[in-house]
Amino acid sequence: MITIIDYKSGNLKSISNGFKKIGAEFQITDDKEIIAESDYLVLPGVGAFGSAMENLEPFKDVIYEHVEADKPFLGICLGQQVLMSESEETPGVKGLDLFKGNVQKLPEGVKIPHMGWNKLKVTNDSPILEGIDGEYFYFVHSYHVIPDDDEIIAGTCDYGGSVVASLNQNNLFSTQFHPEKSSKAGLKILKNFTNLEI
Repeated sequence: MITIIDYKSGNLKSISNGFKKIGAEFQITDDKEIIAESDYLVLPGVGAFGSAMENLEPFKDVIYEHVEADKPFLGICLGQQVLMSESEETPGVKGLDLFKGNVQKLPEGVKIPHMGWNKLKVTNDSPILEGIDGEYFYFVHSYHVIPDDDEIIAGTCDYGGSVVASLNQNNLFSTQFHPEKSSKAGLKILKNFTNLEI
């Protein structure tokens, strides 16, 4: 079962519509016991890093246990950023630290937020990005992730330079863009995620 974590910082309607469109069975819950029993976890996110981490506090243990059990996990938009160690958006607040690295404001000289469609360049093999290199995806963000290890960067886009669009480390996946708002290519990513072996 696919479970979307309801931690009061995600666009639940949008992501649930995405899974509906591909015919996937899913549930939305804030029940830790249900989350713990799930095969696939999805963490959407909108808003600020600090408030999202505050809302995630009750769910940290169950998220860590899920990832350590090698079960698929997908973070989307702010849900990607909170997987990092920290963010300059909210200094002093620790992220989930599942991806080592930090989150920084987009470089000077570009329009902030980065909003709209941008082309994805797949830079490393990642099962959720299979078959979508060069497709366009919908972005809305003012901060971007900078991992310590470039090897976990699965995809980038060009926005005043190379910006990380997707990360992948073992069973842990994330996108800065919104697959659920990205037409057929985005739905392909959700489908690829649901087809991962567990």
